[in-house]
Amino acid sequence: MPNTLPEQQIALFIDADNAPAKAIEFILTDLAKYGSLAIRRAYGNWKNECLKGWEECLFDKAIQPIQQFDMTKGKNATDMAMTIDAMDILYQKNIGVFGLVSSDCDFAPLATRLRAEGKTVVGYGARRTPEAFTNACTMFSYIDEEPTDKPEKPNRPVDGNSLKGDARLMNLLRSAIDAYAEDDGWANMSQIGQHIRNQSSFDPRNYGYKGLGNLLEAIDLFEVKPIGNGHKIVRDKKRKK
Repeated sequence: MPNTLPEQQIALFIDADNAPAKAIEFILTDLAKYGSLAIRRAYGNWKNECLKGWEECLFDKAIQPIQQFDMTKGKNATDMAMTIDAMDILYQKNIGVFGLVSSDCDFAPLATRLRAEGKTVVGYGARRTPEAFTNACTMFSYIDEEPTDKPEKPNRPVDGNSLKGDARLMNLLRSAIDAYAEDDGWANMSQIGQHIRNQSSFDPRNYGYKGLGNLLEAIDLFEVKPIGNGHKIVRDKKRKK
């Protein structure tokens, strides 16, 4: 049976010039799904009145402010500082997930490089964020949605038969399970999810399911078993002995 994986460490980098402070609660909650936030940094010229809204949440959320003066007109010192720090941490720290908060396409090369090194890149930005950056991330969420008085109805889950008929989805799931299956057929759910995120833009929420485990159970061609501490293992029923 596969061993329980250690919790992944996360580094969060915020381009405060291009991100609203009101989105921080959503960002921190969303990133918590991937592991433990070890590094939290926000970059900007903190002497700028436009960043006043960040002051309170930096303290409350234990986010380290990194000062970047506007050295030259037309040159974004924040972008360069974030990129340099992210690359330093890539090679100096045991970080598995990088959170990048910005609506600037200049971070597309950074996201691409981090993914090339096998890291998960979770991006956050406004709807105006260029596709060059959104597509470079493993996952990307928009943070400028206006709240409504009535909560939106969740997407209706796609039924199991329809999921089984999705050849691309089934091939993606089975290849991921086969890649990490032990001799008895069981594979660690965390490893499977990581493998799938590195291979495609797959998100179980697009099918109306909260997580990968829920989707696999709905298909009813896989066994899903909890092994403690919130971890699960999965096996293709064809491999059942």
